[in-house]
Amino acid sequence: MRYQVAGSLRSDDLSYIVRQADEQLYASLKASDFCYVLNSRQMGKSSLLQRTIFRLRSEGYECLYLDMNRLAANNLTPEKWYKSVILSLFHSLNLGQQVNFQNWWDTQAGTCPVKKLYQFVEEVLLIHIQSKSPKDGKAERIFIFIDEIDSLLSLNFPVNDFFAWISHCYNQQADNPNFQRLGFALFGVASPSDLISDKYLTLFNIGIPIELHDFQLHEVTPLLERLKEAISQSEAVMQEILYWTGGQPFLTQKLSQLIVQIALETSNRIINLPRHTEALWVEQLVKTHIIQHWEEKDEPEHLHTIRDRLLFNKQRAVQLLSLIERVLQAEESQTSGVPTDNSPEQAELLLSGLVEKRDGYLRIKNPIYRSVFNSEWVSRQLTQLRFTEKFSRSLASL
Repeated sequence: MRYQVAGSLRSDDLSYIVRQADEQLYASLKASDFCYVLNSRQMGKSSLLQRTIFRLRSEGYECLYLDMNRLAANNLTPEKWYKSVILSLFHSLNLGQQVNFQNWWDTQAGTCPVKKLYQFVEEVLLIHIQSKSPKDGKAERIFIFIDEIDSLLSLNFPVNDFFAWISHCYNQQADNPNFQRLGFALFGVASPSDLISDKYLTLFNIGIPIELHDFQLHEVTPLLERLKEAISQSEAVMQEILYWTGGQPFLTQKLSQLIVQIALETSNRIINLPRHTEALWVEQLVKTHIIQHWEEKDEPEHLHTIRDRLLFNKQRAVQLLSLIERVLQAEESQTSGVPTDNSPEQAELLLSGLVEKRDGYLRIKNPIYRSVFNSEWVSRQLTQLRFTEKFSRSLASL
C-alpha cells in the first residue's frame, strides 16, 4: 500500500480513510437530499466525490460529473458557458445516438441561456435516461456531482440563475415525479454566501451540509498498517503524527509517507525506535522536514496554499491576519478565545484551513500551523501590508 499525499484517491485505493461524511453523503443522496461539501483545500473532497460516484454506479445509478474549473474559462458569455455545461452533461450520458444535439440546440433559439438548461433536463436528460435499476426495478436515479464550484466566482457574469436551476429541480419534485429521480452534490472551497449573492435564493437552506472532519485515531487503520512495515512502535508514532497534524488529511498522509521513505533508506528497511522516544522522534521529524524553512520544503504545496489564500486579497488580508493575531493571543494567554460568528472574515479564515471551530471558539487547527503561522509571521505580514498601503497612498497624493 502507498500513501497519497496530493490529488484525489482512486475509488479502490487501500489508503482511503472512511469517515462519517462517506455514509452521510451516500445516505443523503439516496434520500433525495441536495448535498454540498464546502471546505478548505486538501481535506479529501475530491476523493470523497470519486468514492461516492463509484459506490452509486456499482448499484446501477447514473452519475454525471461536472468540473467547474474546466468549464469556467475566461471571457465566456452566459450563452457559451451554459452551452458548455449542457454539452458536458450530454456527452457524459452518451446521448449522441439518440439525440441530435445541434438540432435540439437550434430549436432553443431565442431562449435565455439558463432556460435552455431547464429545457435540456426536462426534455432530454430525464426522458432518455429511463432504464430500470437492476437493483429494484425503479426508474433510474441520476446524480449530478458538481466539483470545484468556487471556480464560478471567476466568471464575469453572476451565476445566481445556475443555483436557481438546481433549486427549481428540487421544487419540481413535489409536482413532477420524474424530477424525484434527479439529485445534486456540490463540492468546493467557498461559503454559500460567496456563491449566491441573491439573498432571496434559498438553495443552501434546503440542502444538507456534509462536514468533512479531520482523521481520528480509530479511522486511520489503513495508514497504520503500512506504517507497521516501516517503524517500530507504530501505534505510538501514529498518535504523535495525529497530534502534530490534528488529523489534517494531507499532512497526515505526508508525514506517514515521509517515515516510509526514511525507512527505505535504512539498511534493514525499518526504523527501530526505543520505547518512550516516539514523541521526541516525531517532533524532530516535523521540525526538520516541515516547519523549519517551510517555504523551501513545502512540496507538494500545502502551507503555501494556506498562505496564499490569506494574503490574496490585500484589503481582506489585514482583517484576516488581525483575526489570526487575536486567536493566537488567546491561545498563548490561555483565555477563552475568539467566539465563532457568521462574519465574512471568520468564514474566509475557516476556508483557509488554518483554524477550526471548537467548543464555540476559533482555534488554530494543529501545532504545525501554530508553528508556521505564528505571531512573528503574522506581525511581519501586517507590517508589510500596512507599509505597502501607506506607500500607495503617498504616491496617490503626489
